[in-house]
Amino acid sequence: MAVHLDGELVCRDPQEAAVVARHLPRHTDLTRAEAGCVSFEVTATDDPLVWRVQEHFTDGDSFRAHQHRSARSQWGQVTAGIERRYTVTGLDERTRAAGRRIELWPRHP
Repeated sequence: MAVHLDGELVCRDPQEAAVVARHLPRHTDLTRAEAGCVSFEVTATDDPLVWRVQEHFTDGDSFRAHQHRSARSQWGQVTAGIERRYTVTGLDERTRAAGRRIELWPRHP
């Protein structure tokens, strides 16, 4: 089953937004090259501190692989403190039935 992520990357200040702008092109290229990535878009909004994030993966396994790779990448390291407000739909029944929760990194209280 296809997995969709939709949400926002919310920077606290212009310095965080500059980090996103500097590292986003490489992260986008790497993500789009991943097996199972159907589409990946991160676009600036009218608010210079907020980025719209839309991801589409063919299935839960490819989505989880993306999350794993991203968390360990340079992008993951330099944006770890930036807030993410994401909604994920379409995770497979196997994941839900097992009672597993997909952690979207980093977590914010």
